Amino acid sequence: MIQAKQELLQALSRALAQLAPDAPPAAAFESPKQAAHGDLAITAAMPLSRRLKKNPREIAQALVDALQAEPAVQRWVAALEIAGPGFVNLRLTSEARQRVVAEVLAAGPAFGQRAASGQRVMVEFVSANPTGPLHVGHARQAALGDALCNLLASQGHAVHREFYYNDAGVQIATLAQSTQCRLRGLAPGDAGWPESAYNGDYIADIAADYRRRSTVRADDREFSASGDIENLDDIRQFAVAYLRHEQDLDLQAFGLRFDRYYLESSLYASGRVQATVDRLVQSGHTYEQDGALWLRTTDFGDDKDRVMRKSVPAGGEAGASTLYTYFVPDVAYHVDKFERGFAKVINVQGSDHHGTIARVRAGLQALGLGIPKGFPDYVLHKMVTVMRGGQEVKISKRAGSYVTLRDLVEWTSRDAVRFFLISRKADTEFVFDVDLALAQSDENPVFYVQYAHARICSVLAQYAERGGDASGAALAGADLSLLAAPSEQALLLRLADYPDMLTRATNDLAPHDVAFYLRDLAAALHAWYAAERFLGEDAALTRTRMALLAATRELLQAGLAVLGVSAPKSLQRAAAPAEASA
Repeated sequence: MIQAKQELLQALSRALAQLAPDAPPAAAFESPKQAAHGDLAITAAMPLSRRLKKNPREIAQALVDALQAEPAVQRWVAALEIAGPGFVNLRLTSEARQRVVAEVLAAGPAFGQRAASGQRVMVEFVSANPTGPLHVGHARQAALGDALCNLLASQGHAVHREFYYNDAGVQIATLAQSTQCRLRGLAPGDAGWPESAYNGDYIADIAADYRRRSTVRADDREFSASGDIENLDDIRQFAVAYLRHEQDLDLQAFGLRFDRYYLESSLYASGRVQATVDRLVQSGHTYEQDGALWLRTTDFGDDKDRVMRKSVPAGGEAGASTLYTYFVPDVAYHVDKFERGFAKVINVQGSDHHGTIARVRAGLQALGLGIPKGFPDYVLHKMVTVMRGGQEVKISKRAGSYVTLRDLVEWTSRDAVRFFLISRKADTEFVFDVDLALAQSDENPVFYVQYAHARICSVLAQYAERGGDASGAALAGADLSLLAAPSEQALLLRLADYPDMLTRATNDLAPHDVAFYLRDLAAALHAWYAAERFLGEDAALTRTRMALLAATRELLQAGLAVLGVSAPKSLQRAAAPAEASA
């Protein structure tokens, strides 16, 4: 079907050029909202009617007439129909639908993927400050960011994964002071315990290892503790390294890797922050007021101007990292991203960062460096509510005040956490139901999809046990014209949509589309499984259905891989339905 669709797109492009030779619209197909309306839809008649000043149905008829003269349409289209205000619906021939099986088996894991484009894309995600364990918000970022990277790579982009964190500032100072209090024998609730201190048990663990003069190693640093309770800077460096190591363990358990860890402190040490401030001042987009330095971000669409450098009270002192407001190093960091050759940058962050988007983009435009408007892109996600036993879970002993990524993985599985946290649009609230994630039922989406894959593996294994050859090479020669049952036709259309789904999901920065697709594909597979017999006496039909099963398995594996979820060959299932259809 992929070849058929490509040829039909070319035919549509030529037909549109006949109707509007001066400026033909781009050729594109859409999926009809109802399957009964056809396989593909063309909506070009409506926008063309305004330009050509003709009735859209008249234009649709002219388009149909032009298309019917095209050899590709004559070969691959069974019917062309005009519907509604001017839609053109195409019903494909059975041969066009059936070809997708051979195309999937021939391409294997590369089906739907595009050749290298040469475009370098950076995705920054997780970016947790090393002040505590990774929480469920970081887990959602991890799942979204990694799936987005896999999507981009599938469409030919060279993807760079980056983790940015603040290793200085107020929060890190609080971490050091909290650890020092533990070293002095204080605990949460004791007299003298700071109200702003971190209360989780992990602070006591850091203090114990510091006292033992331990050495900790993280992906980006290593530090050995002196054991000196009074050396606050030593405590700070050890605590940061300790928690970076803990974060690395979380990320490894989640199957994540990063190409670079970027320190906010390096922006100050390298002079990047000061250089950015100096250039903004020279640009003429700043002004002084009440002792503070302001950036006129309203010149670039922000709702109000923003403070860049705070005013310092008389007699007060401030270091560079506390003198500048937090969006200033963000601007400097994104200049660095652009100068490293990343023309496209995507930040996956919590929705609480929404207010920073306009000011960061304004700062980048004010610099006059030729950075494109709208740079960088953002994927903002809402937080996660965790339910267990019908009750909301808010407290983790490890973290002290929130559920951690490690909690979710230990309570369920890495596969469940990844699939669940990608299964909704990022900007929607999400409830993670621990009990549902453990359920072996159709209501559990990750089990539902994985079970579809395991079910296919089981049937193909039975086929091999009966002497059949289930290799791709053997199945490639199956007679695909035998795939005529309605449930088979529905499954074929789902297979054919995979490449376009990958493209749409990538363009829209929407990895949840992959989860939606996999559930639909699994549903089509289960419906077919319930309707037809696979291992019958008709050898040719059996072989053809094994080919369709093998192609479906290929795309279930590929789609799950995009999400970072495994595709097991077998699963135990409570109260499994009878396997009569096999």
